[in-house]
Amino acid sequence: MKETVANLSHLPEELIDLIRRYLKGERFATAQEIFQINRTLPHGHVAAVLGSLRGSFLDKLLGDKPSRKRTLVVAMIVARIIAPQSKLATARGLGSETLSTSLGDELGLESVKAEDLYEAMDWLAPRQAKIEDALAKRHLADGSLVLYDVTSVYFEGRVCPLAKLGHNRDGKKGKLQIVVGLLCNGEGCPISVEVFEGNTGDPKTLLPQIAKLKSRFGLTRVVLVGDRGMLTEARLREDVRPEEGLDWITALRGPAIRGLLNAGSLQLSLFDEREMAEITDPQYPGERLIVCRNPLLAEERARKREELIRATEEELNEIVLATTRARQRLSGADKIGLRVGKVLNHFKVGKYFQTEIDDDSFRFSRDEARITEDAMLDGFYVIRTSLPQEVMSAQRTVSTYKSLSQVERVFRSLKSVDLKVRPIHHHLEGRVRTHVFICMLASYVEWHMRKALAPILFDDDHKLEAEARRTSIVAPAKRSEQALAKAQNGTTEDGYPVHSFQSLLADLATLAKNVVSVNSPDTTFVQYTAPTPVQKKALDLLNVSVKL
Repeated sequence: MKETVANLSHLPEELIDLIRRYLKGERFATAQEIFQINRTLPHGHVAAVLGSLRGSFLDKLLGDKPSRKRTLVVAMIVARIIAPQSKLATARGLGSETLSTSLGDELGLESVKAEDLYEAMDWLAPRQAKIEDALAKRHLADGSLVLYDVTSVYFEGRVCPLAKLGHNRDGKKGKLQIVVGLLCNGEGCPISVEVFEGNTGDPKTLLPQIAKLKSRFGLTRVVLVGDRGMLTEARLREDVRPEEGLDWITALRGPAIRGLLNAGSLQLSLFDEREMAEITDPQYPGERLIVCRNPLLAEERARKREELIRATEEELNEIVLATTRARQRLSGADKIGLRVGKVLNHFKVGKYFQTEIDDDSFRFSRDEARITEDAMLDGFYVIRTSLPQEVMSAQRTVSTYKSLSQVERVFRSLKSVDLKVRPIHHHLEGRVRTHVFICMLASYVEWHMRKALAPILFDDDHKLEAEARRTSIVAPAKRSEQALAKAQNGTTEDGYPVHSFQSLLADLATLAKNVVSVNSPDTTFVQYTAPTPVQKKALDLLNVSVKL
């Protein structure tokens, strides 16, 4: 007896044929049996960084012709952004057998050893000046603003001639260090980097930068922006003013501001109803002095001073008790003085105390007159410049000086947040310099990426609008309404999740490059993970394709 279970006539003919063959006993392989994923490599972040590097033609600046050494330098720059680590670990992540990302595969690197990377660094070293000259030609022109600042980077080991004990900004007591000087354009784009011995004072690094700007970069007119510790009176007199076409913007130190007050050039009553005023003083002929007072900064300095004074008083009171206790009493003017000196140096507010030390006693009190005297200038700072009013207004001059924070932002990225230039393990002087240069080139690529990706990062991509609505250049800069909304809601105006630069790279890394075989391991093809909407948005903003 025949029974109709289902009518298949409406199905496509090829499907009916498959059912007929199956009913006759023919068996078909499943997709899992036909296709096998041989390898999955994190790829999206590689595509984003490597594509951005190539989009900026940085690879062409490294060397005119393709070569293995140029490719290895490109690999080190990209790796410094996506996974900063030692050269040994970087080499292992590039080799075909130990790939940790698709980077080595995309660059056609099959076998890479740490020695190969060292040789590539040695190949890059003599090219640094030519590369920096090309970057300066791109991003600087006559009359450009040039931001300059320095930092220190601690060093592992004791044999590099550059590594010295000096003013350690990393808080690594007893560690040798190097000093790094960075030149950026007015927007904070890194242009050039130089490494100095670790005991080099900030002002002593200035003259080589002036020579670089005028001689190597061929700029006839430059406006150099440096902080008060860099462009000191001595450096201005000996290094800056003798250079024709070199203007500058800096700030006065605290004692110099006090000198303006004592001379009568600075009248505090001027700031009862205003936050900024231009003044003149005979000690600064031909210069403009722009005095600013930030009430919020004044409150913060007063609060911090009081906290430090109270903390110091607590420790000094412990010494007083130690000189009066019955057992193991602290005595002797030398021993008491040593303890007192350590406490006064601890919080750096020793100038606010008066002390009396005897062989068996110790007394202290606040110097209220000194505290009141310093409090008068709380919140005041003075910008000094050689630029005339018709060239740059007072407001723009103050804003330009504040743009030095962009160099500090690059340093934070270099040292800790993204690129992790420290600690340095290289011992040869040339390789230490080249390591720092590679990190600067990575920072150059990251700067361009951040600029393009700003709409989906927590970065403020409406700064100009916020700046235009700013009522006071003296007050701290405020983020735009769009940036505040991104931070509060965690989403962009288009509904995309907002990322930090690092979390976006981690998200992109989940876009994988899969090597798939068909029936036989010898027959393979590449299949990329379908990008999520935010991954596609990021790649579109960078103008980068998944398939490099």
